[in-house]
Amino acid sequence: MCLVGFACTAAPAPTRAEGAGIVTTQKLSWELAEKLAAAAVRICAAHGWSVTAAVVDPSGHEQVIIKGDTVPLQSLSVSYRKAYTAYAYGMTFDKDTTSALIAAKVTGPANGALNTIPQVLFVPGGALIRRADRSVLGGLGVSGAPGGDLDEQCAVAALKEVSPLFH
Repeated sequence: MCLVGFACTAAPAPTRAEGAGIVTTQKLSWELAEKLAAAAVRICAAHGWSVTAAVVDPSGHEQVIIKGDTVPLQSLSVSYRKAYTAYAYGMTFDKDTTSALIAAKVTGPANGALNTIPQVLFVPGGALIRRADRSVLGGLGVSGAPGGDLDEQCAVAALKEVSPLFH
């Protein structure tokens, strides 16, 4: 049974190798994940904002973390949580950013139970990593700019810059 409809769909549908009993999942290479996170940090730095960028893979785990030179301590965990939320909930509810999730009022049941899951953070600054065919490869989270909306601008700009490499 699925809890609030997301627990059963938190990862993209893996494929099975014929007759081998092996499951494969599409994800960014570490090199491409690194380019994506670095682009987000660089784009924010061009505006004078030192940020941390996190990429999560289809398992929801951190794949790459890049920290700017003078980021606040909490930006490390916040960037991961934004990436995780964008990935897990964005895929489930077909929303491309944490801002879109918030606008759609996707915050869980009325009692707020989903907000008690440690990795979940409904704050702007997360973006779903998608291929051109809209299949999902992970999530990108940015934290440290003077506002989540600015974090998210950097994340979206980084995706626009790097996504042609994985589309």
